[in-house]
Amino acid sequence: TSIGFEQVDLKTGFGRTTMNDLIPMRRKRQALSEEACIEVLERGTSGVLALNDLELGAPYQVPLNYGYRDGRLTFHGAMTGHKIDLLKADARASFTVIDQDEIIPEQYTSYFRSVVCTGRLRQLTDPDERLEELLFTAERFWPGHEEKAREEIAPAFDHTAVLVLEIEVMTGKEASELARRRRAGEL
Repeated sequence: TSIGFEQVDLKTGFGRTTMNDLIPMRRKRQALSEEACIEVLERGTSGVLALNDLELGAPYQVPLNYGYRDGRLTFHGAMTGHKIDLLKADARASFTVIDQDEIIPEQYTSYFRSVVCTGRLRQLTDPDERLEELLFTAERFWPGHEEKAREEIAPAFDHTAVLVLEIEVMTGKEASELARRRRAGEL
């Protein structure tokens, strides 16, 4: 199911209609609910961020670790580079998380589950907000070690960009076999 956190604009991709109106999912029975999409995001640890490279005329994609909470994804990285340059030129972005991809060779298929989030990416500038997001991400990957996380963050803090993707549209899909099992209450 496509979940529009804001409505989508046909011209810009944001502001008027839902993503499902723009690109309807052909196999609707395989669509994940909003709850299932959030479960995938909370379970996952990495995905692929896609930004618009207007000069190249093609998407620029980069794999990243992330944190998810409250309808937003948090990333961190260098303060300069291609990703930051693209963000400044066009804040529209998408992020894909693959939750499952089990190849079933004898059936010539895979049991897959994935979520795609679309929204606007922004670079945080407030030091308190940046630190809060970095500590949240650290806690997600190594729970219960805030003091160690602070020690690790401190020397690189001034050179670390913290990016947030405010999710405007979220879609998820899973293999028909998994969808059948979910409807039967087996997942």
